[in-house]
Amino acid sequence: MEMSAERTIGRPADEVFEYFADASNNPAWQNGMLSCEWITEPPVGVGSRYRQQATFAGRDVISIFEVTDYEPGRRIRIETVESTFPIQVTRTVEPDGDDRCIVRASITGGPSVPWPISVLARRMAQRSVDADYDRLVALLEG
Repeated sequence: MEMSAERTIGRPADEVFEYFADASNNPAWQNGMLSCEWITEPPVGVGSRYRQQATFAGRDVISIFEVTDYEPGRRIRIETVESTFPIQVTRTVEPDGDDRCIVRASITGGPSVPWPISVLARRMAQRSVDADYDRLVALLEG
């Protein structure tokens, strides 16, 4: 599966990046996220890991993610290293004026399922991603 999101947020890019690069904030803006905690000590960088517990489509999903690419204030890429729902996520932020920025996310992966189910799962996942990024905007602008 491949999903994406792009939103403009009325906050400075560095503040937005700092917020979404800290995985412990995930439960505040990602639906179905029950908990998220760092396994490694700060600061966040390549090799940092966190454990996340979530639900998706009525199923528990427990994952360990690792930061595989990190450009402070600009880009973070995370990949599951243990999960029943393996994914890779890249989030970027770029300034769009003094107090606005554009956030982009690209998500690939997901469980292996038969084709008819995968079409439905992708639609559900994309709706979930869109709602998550709408919540992120509302939270950071609110």
